[in-house]
Amino acid sequence: MGSALPLGEPVPADGSLPSGTRIDPSTDFGVYLHVPFCRVRCGYCDFNTYTASELRGARQDQYADTLLREIALAAPVLERAGGNRRATTVFFGGGTPTLLPPGDLARMLGGVRDTFGIVDGAEVTVEANPDTVSPAIAAELAASGVTRLSIGMQSAVPHVLAALDRTHDPENVRTAVSAARDAGLDVSVDLIYGAPGESLADWRSSLESAIALDPDHISAYALIIEDGTKLARQIRRGEVAAPDDDLQADMYDLADDLLAGAGFDWYEVSNWARDAAHRSRHNLAYWVGSDWWGFGPGAHSHIGGVRFWNVKHPAAYAQRLAAGDSPAAGRETPDAEARALERVLLRTRVREGLPVGELQGEGRHAVAALIADGLIEGPTALRGRVVLTRRGRLLADAVVRALTE
Repeated sequence: MGSALPLGEPVPADGSLPSGTRIDPSTDFGVYLHVPFCRVRCGYCDFNTYTASELRGARQDQYADTLLREIALAAPVLERAGGNRRATTVFFGGGTPTLLPPGDLARMLGGVRDTFGIVDGAEVTVEANPDTVSPAIAAELAASGVTRLSIGMQSAVPHVLAALDRTHDPENVRTAVSAARDAGLDVSVDLIYGAPGESLADWRSSLESAIALDPDHISAYALIIEDGTKLARQIRRGEVAAPDDDLQADMYDLADDLLAGAGFDWYEVSNWARDAAHRSRHNLAYWVGSDWWGFGPGAHSHIGGVRFWNVKHPAAYAQRLAAGDSPAAGRETPDAEARALERVLLRTRVREGLPVGELQGEGRHAVAALIADGLIEGPTALRGRVVLTRRGRLLADAVVRALTE
């Protein structure tokens, strides 16, 4: 059910931001809508999600109404800080948002539209399990204003899906993509590599299957073993092998080769798009430090330099909102040093990179060594930007340490 929430200072019952917080009205504003429901819990998953047996005091059929209360609460908070702007992106994540009826998702999106407004041409994404997408559902989502479907493919190989506890039928991925296309939606597919028992040949098969679907966007994430998950316990007991770092590196190399050969350009360490227009604008907002409000249990927000996060369990979330109180569990305002470190961490992950001028003295001195080690692009650095090479993307954490120590 997700990792523990961070510590932080308390948030007033009305959700107000700290005194003196002012929002730059020119900063993009994204909206994240968390739907914390899943039919089964995947063994690797550390997200804040709940199966029916884990809800205890919360009802799935009342969730849309509960989340709409938080949206209504957010409007005066933003108005007081001078930053009530129209949303540039909206993202339904989870969990499995498409476990809710399309009408519920449409009402939640309508709440965003009525409360904040949504800019023309906004990107509106819904994450989906392939088994939960039909032509009728895709058409309803498109009619409500959704523009993009992100389909959790993960793998095309049955034994890899079984290792991840994914229960969807691999054949349903193609059906879901076809339904989305027929409804006029853009399509992204998500893959995971490095699962127990997955070979390089298995990974090639999944990549080739994903490319054959002709999506607009592909995400490929290395499997990370999170404490407290079923998979972590299996590895600790010796039932399955831990991910092999060298194999995962080979898998990343293969992904970059095959995706580039199929016309996809990487724009963030784990993401490739057909062209700039099909990059995930919502996810990029996280990397470049835009503002966003995360609605739903356990959701995190970043507004005017302030970070805050909601209580985790859907029942506690609903109880607070039923009482008219903010569901926020805590908040923090990072200082200048922390924000500088965070900016290096985030901006080095994207294709446009980080301006060299934003590095502190020691970080600037590290640039030459990183070029010599083949971790950042030399010509680009000479033009004043830190951009990772492919090897640098594999060793991104080491690059960040070198640039910030």
